[in-house]
Amino acid sequence: MTAMDPIASRPDATTSRYRPTSVRWRICALMTLASFIAYILRTNMSVAGAPMASDLGLSHLQLGIILSAWAWGYAAFQFPGGVAGDRIGGRRAIAALALLWGLLNLLVALVPGRAVASAAIVILALMVLRFFMGVAQAPLFPVIGGRMVACWFPVSGWALPNSLQNVGLTFGAAATGPLIAWLTERTGWRASFALTAPLGFLLAATWWWYVRDRPSEHPAVNAAEVDLIDEGRATPVAVPPERGGWRVLLGDRQVQVITAGYFCANFVFYFFFNWLFIYLIEGRGFRLLEGGSYAAIPWIAGAGGAFLGGWLCDRLWKRVGARYSCRILGAAGMALSGVFLFAAAGAASPAWAVVLLALCLAAEQLTDAIYWAAMIAVGGRHVSAACGVMNTGGNISNGIVALVVPLMVDRLGWAAAVAGGAAFAFIAAALWLVTAADRPVASESAAIPAPVVA
Repeated sequence: MTAMDPIASRPDATTSRYRPTSVRWRICALMTLASFIAYILRTNMSVAGAPMASDLGLSHLQLGIILSAWAWGYAAFQFPGGVAGDRIGGRRAIAALALLWGLLNLLVALVPGRAVASAAIVILALMVLRFFMGVAQAPLFPVIGGRMVACWFPVSGWALPNSLQNVGLTFGAAATGPLIAWLTERTGWRASFALTAPLGFLLAATWWWYVRDRPSEHPAVNAAEVDLIDEGRATPVAVPPERGGWRVLLGDRQVQVITAGYFCANFVFYFFFNWLFIYLIEGRGFRLLEGGSYAAIPWIAGAGGAFLGGWLCDRLWKRVGARYSCRILGAAGMALSGVFLFAAAGAASPAWAVVLLALCLAAEQLTDAIYWAAMIAVGGRHVSAACGVMNTGGNISNGIVALVVPLMVDRLGWAAAVAGGAAFAFIAAALWLVTAADRPVASESAAIPAPVVA
């Protein structure tokens, strides 16, 4: 090591015989916490939507338009957010964004009521705030699920950290139902936003204090952990992306196929995100607090599926390589998700419908970390930008779901609206069969190579 190496002067950093430190897992825990808080602060309007719509005199379609504003902001800034994350690093990016999450939630609580403002002004104000909340949350997963995982974890170890982040987001979504329903029932929908906003401020402070962009920059990381993380790479993670190289991503076939598959998978996911709580109340007859509790069940099942998918992918990756580990698990998970969703639409019993919805989300979430691991392998040094492309496709579906579902409900009923998502799950399964995660973008092939199959 050179005299300028930030870890060279540490007493335990001069030889690889020392046991690696475990700072990467503490960073992973903070990434999971970020996912948890992000989903509380983004899902809260779906849960508070019914009482908010009643108080402000909003129709189903007007509420759908407001919800879709978040989706379009989130989708539009995935790629720019990923590019920015590659340039400024995850430490600065996530700390600043978390501050914005808290501020924007406080502003929702201050939106004027119909007594002092017209319906158009109320809708416009909520649309603007939701749009900017989407913009502020857009870089989160391209940065932590892409660059932070690629920098802090070894090759063939990218799926499990992403699955743990998914556990965080699904538990965040699970907690949002009962928490926001309880706060809304006790304090009103406005207070439910004001009382959860400080979570963003807490995350920003904690993230800035502990997180570093690279393992070698962290004072608690020893040389053995750096060596473990860099093992199997032709180029260490410290190598920055070249300027303008992200343009190659947009024309790469594997980037396009993975993005198309993620679009279809997220059509299923965002039905749960936007409409599960309202569906359980209106389509299945649950009461407000009862619906909040039942809405948590699919998200808890989704957390289990997310963890299982990441664990299985990393184990299978070491045995058969990137291509077949992703194909086998991704196709199976999305096919099962479609079967369970179609069955849930026709279930006679509300309780049985909840069980089938839980199985559907568990199967869909099993594949989520696999998409991210595949895109990390394909994206190379522009990993945040590549993941931003994928998440753009994934979240365009959010804006479509937010509008299509209420239109289908009004014309065809809830059963048809739920069953419609199954077709997208089956398309996602088929796309996995032509995905090759072991084919990185041509200009990046030397940056983060696929692992050698044992």
